[in-house]
Amino acid sequence: MCFFAGDLLRALEAIAPLELAEDWDNTGLLLDPRAPGQEMPVERVLLAIDATEDVIREAVTFGAQCLVAYHPPLFAPKKRFARRTDPVVFTAVAHGIAVYSPHTALDAAPSGLNDWLSRGLGAGTVEPLFPAAPAEPNDLKLVVFVPEEHADALRDALAEAGAGVIGAYSRCSFTLRGEGTFFGHEGTNPAVGAAGQLERVPEIRLEMVCPRRALPAVTNAMARVHPYEEPAWDVYPLAPRPRRGAGPGRRLVLDEPAPLSEIAERLKRHLGLSHVGLAASARHRSGDLVRTIALAAGAGGSLFERGAGIDLYVTGEMRHHDVLAKLASGASVLLAGHSNTERGYLPTLRDRLSHALDGRVEIKVSTFDREPIAIV
Repeated sequence: MCFFAGDLLRALEAIAPLELAEDWDNTGLLLDPRAPGQEMPVERVLLAIDATEDVIREAVTFGAQCLVAYHPPLFAPKKRFARRTDPVVFTAVAHGIAVYSPHTALDAAPSGLNDWLSRGLGAGTVEPLFPAAPAEPNDLKLVVFVPEEHADALRDALAEAGAGVIGAYSRCSFTLRGEGTFFGHEGTNPAVGAAGQLERVPEIRLEMVCPRRALPAVTNAMARVHPYEEPAWDVYPLAPRPRRGAGPGRRLVLDEPAPLSEIAERLKRHLGLSHVGLAASARHRSGDLVRTIALAAGAGGSLFERGAGIDLYVTGEMRHHDVLAKLASGASVLLAGHSNTERGYLPTLRDRLSHALDGRVEIKVSTFDREPIAIV
């Protein structure tokens, strides 16, 4: 079975839905070498945090059709491109390599980067620092009224056409018994009763969710299976609702409070580092234990402005005066380096993406992608 760029994009967006990205971010497919209406077979994918010159050359040597770069190589709007200032873009275009960035969508997604980062700090209760803003839903609610003896056949037909899917469950519906009335005028041929008189019929109210894109097929299936000439049916828009477990950063409440030094050692082991930056508050230097941790991969300073009741902040980098403010509040700070808090997730992303593509696409974590700042 051959996989195409469209299959890869769908798998990436299932792992990190783009609606979870921050408004200021530039996520998704940033470079698309496909001609209009053309699909592109995908056999190899390279994963990296930063799309540097070394990484894009590695993608060429590897024979990758797509580079998934966590940080978007195209971020701020640009009016012009030059090979001297934009070598990654020119190399990718010259070799037909697509470039995709999940960035803050992957940060906010359930089982994404921040959930992975939290697992290295200890067992406990994890939730986003604040819920992701709900996106406009793609689903509608279809309600149709049908005689009870036809309800199962109609439910099956609607499900086959794409209705009734909620998460990993299909054929989801709700039914309620009631009574329907109608009066058939001249020229009608009602399936129940006769024209020219008021009919009362025991009916089922059948409700199913329906993706917007599937609505034409679902209503066609309803018209084909429903016994009435003129079925009674309604379509309702659904209100946005927050995605469970999704949102920027994470708040971790440890099951067992631990000394600050122990948390620092856990972080180093999880990230494979020999050193991290530690700003210890007076109370933690005096032996107070850490219970509640706010964390964010990369640069989490702006996300921490809303934090309350936090013992420890864990991120890649933070402004000097923000660190001082956290210390003054009685909290401590651990800084591990911006991309150091992100790069360790790439093997997990590789495995998740490989599983989504049935293991038929060769996916490699870059060996040239590294933290640009070294401790000397």
